[in-house]
Amino acid sequence: MRIGVLCSGGDSPGMNAAIRGAVLRGVEVHGFDMVGFMDGWRGFHEGDLVPLDRAAVRGISPLGGVILGTSRVQPFLSGRGDAADIQAIRDRVAEYGVDAFLLIGGNGTQTVAQLLTDHGIPAIGLPKTIDNDLGGTDFTFGFDTAVSIASEAIDRLRTTGESHRRCMVLEVMGRDVGWIALHAGMAGGAQVTLIPEFPESIEQISEWVLSVRDRGRSSLVVVAEGFRLAGEAAQTTRQGLDGFGRPRLGGIAEVLAPLIEQHTGIETRATVLGHVQRGGSPTAFDRVLATRTGIAAADAAEAGQWGTMAGLRGDRIEMVPLAEAVGHLKTVSDARYEEARLNFG
Repeated sequence: MRIGVLCSGGDSPGMNAAIRGAVLRGVEVHGFDMVGFMDGWRGFHEGDLVPLDRAAVRGISPLGGVILGTSRVQPFLSGRGDAADIQAIRDRVAEYGVDAFLLIGGNGTQTVAQLLTDHGIPAIGLPKTIDNDLGGTDFTFGFDTAVSIASEAIDRLRTTGESHRRCMVLEVMGRDVGWIALHAGMAGGAQVTLIPEFPESIEQISEWVLSVRDRGRSSLVVVAEGFRLAGEAAQTTRQGLDGFGRPRLGGIAEVLAPLIEQHTGIETRATVLGHVQRGGSPTAFDRVLATRTGIAAADAAEAGQWGTMAGLRGDRIEMVPLAEAVGHLKTVSDARYEEARLNFG
């Protein structure tokens, strides 16, 4: 069997480990012939593919980024995903002699994996995203690394904030969910954590910041990029759209900081962590999770478990139907937010 490996969407720490796990199990154990498409669907459309064997994946687990590259190029040339688009993919698949796909990506990529399988093009999903917003899995690989980087930033901002008696506002990624902010805020001991799922008023935020000052401390506020103030209809965005046609989120920290200073009289500074969260070597947790995910995906291909995704359930990697993973965001629950919110201020 010839398996094509393709990465799509934003990069995420652990992608190389996932490729290595899939290739070592697929080639060395199951005897697959495996190829990788460069830069995601661009490589598929343009015939840019490379062989994947033990030598190709040697030593890549600790590396950041992804050796195959990734992109937001769409799988369907017309952008509609209609019968003509599906046939175009079938024609390319036949040209490459590929029997099935292992697709590494987030919600959009796993939606494509399901669509391909529904149309007779076998695919299995490997869930990566720093946002941790995919259903069907407790954690996606890349999330732990992003949280670790954000936690370190909190530690560093806290010392400079305390030195100047400032309130420091740190903006982290996550798009429409607050998992990175929630976990990093808890790990770093932030006094306030603001996430998209639960808008808060500037009055409430200021009250928390003032209560911290009254204890003789300086506040550290973590805010997810998709957060909006109570009463605001829209999220804060930067100019332009991303590769999926979505508004580019970002800049909420720079909106919040002057508002907090205005309402509290406390000097407040904003820091936007940005793409630092995606870069560098993955944590040991992400390397192990990604490797196990790749192994499970290769085993599922051998067993013909198409239309599934290798999800983490407790301490086990289980093949879950793609329908459980796509179509809705895995958001922070009321209970998880309330658990943290009770300690704000």
